[in-house]
Order: sequence, then C-alpha cells, then structure tokens
Amino acid sequence: MRLVVLFAAVALLIAVQVAVSSPAQAGELTPSSSYTLLSPIRSGNLTVFPVASKSYDTGVFLTLDEGLRSGDVVVTEAGQTRGLIRRHSQSPNIGHPVRGDEVNRLVLVNNSKRPLLLLAGEVVTGGKQDRVIGKDRIVPPESDPVDLSVFCVEPGRWVVANGKNDFSAGRPGGVVNGIVASPTVRGSAMAARNQEQVWSDVARSKQAMAATLAPPAAAEVNSSSSYARVMDNREVQEKIDSIARPIERDYESVIHQLRDKNAVGVVVAVNGDFVWADIFASTHLLQKYWPKLIRSYATEAIVTRAKNGEVTLRDAQKFLDNLEARHETADIEPGVYRQTELTGDGFKVFELTSLLPKTGFTVHIAKMAD
Repeated sequence: MRLVVLFAAVALLIAVQVAVSSPAQAGELTPSSSYTLLSPIRSGNLTVFPVASKSYDTGVFLTLDEGLRSGDVVVTEAGQTRGLIRRHSQSPNIGHPVRGDEVNRLVLVNNSKRPLLLLAGEVVTGGKQDRVIGKDRIVPPESDPVDLSVFCVEPGRWVVANGKNDFSAGRPGGVVNGIVASPTVRGSAMAARNQEQVWSDVARSKQAMAATLAPPAAAEVNSSSSYARVMDNREVQEKIDSIARPIERDYESVIHQLRDKNAVGVVVAVNGDFVWADIFASTHLLQKYWPKLIRSYATEAIVTRAKNGEVTLRDAQKFLDNLEARHETADIEPGVYRQTELTGDGFKVFELTSLLPKTGFTVHIAKMAD
C-alpha cells in the first residue's frame, strides 16, 4: 500500500485541524497537517467547508475552457482523427487509424505549449452529442491526438449540430464558463464508468429539477435530451444561482481574511450528508474552476431531497480522515501523470499527480461518497 502512505503524506485527508468558531483561530495550522478545515458556509441545504493550505506554482497548467476558447485545444469525434494536426507538424497523418465515431470516445489535441489539465465531470458540448469527461488527466504540450474516455449526457441525438464536428467550452446559451456535472452524474462517470448509469443519473437529475419548476419551464426541461441545455435553462439558472451566489460571496470574504494562507479546496455536504471534496494544488487552480464547481454543488442541492440535519466541523473532519482503503489502482502515463484510485467503505478517492518536469506534486484530489 505504498501509494496509500504517499497519499496520506500529502496530508489532505489526515489530521485536518478543525477550526474553532473564533475568527482569530480559524486559519491556524498545526505541525501535523498542511491543511486547515475552516468554518462552514451555508446556503439553503448546501454546506461548504473551505480548506486552506500552502499553494504550489500551477501557472503552467491550461484549463479546458481556456484551451477550447483560444483554439489551442481541439476536441472532436473519433472519426475525425486524421484531420487533427499539430500546428508544428508537417504531416496530416499522425499515426492514428481512422475509425468511426463512438459514443464513449472523443479525441483531443493540445496544440498549446502548456500542459492541459482535464477534470472528470467537465462537460463538452457539440459534435454528435454532448459528453462528460470520465477521468482526471494531464495532456502534455503540443500533443498527438489523445483518446478521451467520455460518457454521453445527451441521449437521443447522434447527428452533428450546426454542421460542426468539434466541441466548445461554453454552454449552449453562450455562457463563457462551461459546466461541471453535478456530483451524482460526475461520480457515476468517474467511479461506475457505465454509460447506462450515467444516462440514468442524468434522467433522474433532469426529472428532479423539473419538479422544482413552474409548468412552462418544467415542460421545457422534461422535453430536452441535453444535460447542458437543462443547466442553461433560465429558470434552472436562477435556482442554481440562488444557492451558489451567497456561497461565492461568503467564500471570497473568508479567503480575504486568511492573509498569507490560501484556499485550495472545499468539502461539500448536501442535506446533512457529505457528498464530495475537491482539493487543488493551488488557490490559482481553485479560482479557475470555482464558478463551475459551486454551480455543480448547487445543482446537487436542488435535486436532492432533504434527509438529515446540519453537519459540523467534526463531521467534516471524519469524512476527510477516513482513508481505510480496501482496493487501490493506479493509471500512469510515464513522465506526464499518475492517477491513483482508492476504494474504501462508502467512499472513493481519486488523486491526480503531475510527473512533468519541475512538478511532482498532487494537482487535484477528489473524494466522493459512494
């Protein structure tokens, strides 16, 4: 269990110092941990515990939204592989055979000079149907075509939209920031890796969302096959923002109070149950993903029925501290990244570590209730 020991050394999920209610003590660290769990921020049935720590230098990493908007990153259907060439390449044939388009396979080329960070749960829209990224990974700079493990989140469509085979970062309504799927949908893509389950979770999420809306909007949501278009519905956005915006505001206030300490992640509870934790290597990365992540958590809060009461800092610490894994696997691309998956009783942990030169640190950790 060498990787378990290594993972514990990262100190995300060990000996987290529970912050007391006094503001002066909320940001204190202990010698046994480089992470501090801060007092919770609540909005409706959503509770977020900020996590603070020293940041690594992650400025080199490019996000999917940035790469797709600039054109430096191209995502397309698998059957279009032969047409993808790197800008510095002299040959249109990159060694990937032409195959037909596939539901669970897209191809990506990173033409930029920066490594690309992909997060499981990010939704790409376009092509023959919208997809969700199935696992965290790093794509090296100026890459050859990379096969992406994806899952469809738009059942019922298998035709190119608007004559374009490629995919975009924005939502269908033109919103700049893309979408991270709700923890339920994101978790089924990451852990179950089963298309039928992803479709089932998308359908349940859509039905639950429609049940919260007035009849005209509910009918529109129920009639749409696109997860992205449901999330882009005006009434849906208003509901999500009603939960997300207060947390965004309070979160920024907490961060400003930390002075030389930085926020790198969050622990998330809905209706008194812990559902997720996202921890990054830097405040910089968290800030880039935060607009998408908080709306992902808010979506889960809207579609989840009430169960338990409020959660406490002690509860959050127990969620983080539980690392007794029964099974461990690792997916390694030498010199680029290592993704470790830990499975325990009632949880899974996914750890993405950069193996690129001058890095060697954990870039992202996701923990989900299973």
